[in-house]
Amino acid sequence: MITQTFTAVIHKEKDIYVAECPKVGTVSQGYTIEETIANLKEATELYLEEFPLPEISKPFDDSPHPPRSRR
Repeated sequence: MITQTFTAVIHKEKDIYVAECPKVGTVSQGYTIEETIANLKEATELYLEEFPLPEISKPFDDSPHPPRSRR
């Protein structure tokens, strides 16, 4: 099983918190931040079971690059 880490964006709307996982597109809500995160995690896990993200062998290129010359 591959473990992935995603960012959650959380904001408050009146008496509830709303959380979104921008990378996956899932959204959930709750009355506390903890409940909201747990709900988003569950929603995201269920979504990814049906619609997995494409696997990325290397998420970003961390090798040093020489500066580009401007012509």
